[in-house]
Amino acid sequence: MKASDFKDDFALFLETGFIAINQQDEKAAIKLFECCEILDPENILPKVGFGYLHIHKLELNEAVKCFEEVLKKESDNEMAKTFMGLSYSLMPNGLEKGEKLLLEMSKNAKEETVKTLADTALDFVNRFVKLAPSPAEIKKK
Repeated sequence: MKASDFKDDFALFLETGFIAINQQDEKAAIKLFECCEILDPENILPKVGFGYLHIHKLELNEAVKCFEEVLKKESDNEMAKTFMGLSYSLMPNGLEKGEKLLLEMSKNAKEETVKTLADTALDFVNRFVKLAPSPAEIKKK
């Protein structure tokens, strides 16, 4: 068997990678996204998946780098913009930038699921991140 025999399964592997992240199975997620990169090296969606994995691990700088890479290739990728907004919102000095991206996606995203994600992220930011003291301020003590 060759990798090309599985080309039609790209979406299945990609979706399963996101599920693996939600199930806290980092090793499986990495393998699935790497498989996707082999099957379709030009597709940017595995990079979105790796960024999503970094968010879950609170490796926010790495997450932003992944989403920046996606947006260099596909500047209108709404999912990457929304995840980037969430990443920035969780950073001590990125709240304003993150909120701006999330508001933009909440108002302008074409995909309803992206709008819902942006709205949910904004709600989280308003209810938990903006509380005084912020998690970043607590960590400084």
